[in-house]
Amino acid sequence: MSAADRFEHAAVLGVAMAEETRRLLRLHLGPSEVAADGTVMVDVPYPDAAVLLAVLDVAADCFGERGESVEETRQAALSKLLALAQAD
Repeated sequence: MSAADRFEHAAVLGVAMAEETRRLLRLHLGPSEVAADGTVMVDVPYPDAAVLLAVLDVAADCFGERGESVEETRQAALSKLLALAQAD
């Protein structure tokens, strides 16, 4: 497999992960309060929560995201994933 093929497969996988993240969030999105800064809380139950956390951790490593806490790092990765899925 050539480098171009590997890059294309990685890109397709990245978009698929972004789409799955968006699907999981939409599945569990219900009536919610929006914070003053526009933050929306989504309660994702187990086992989907475990999948979502794993995806966010991998995405954070992939995007080189760092935050003061694990939660901030995951939030930054989520923002990039949603942008990749054109859902933000």
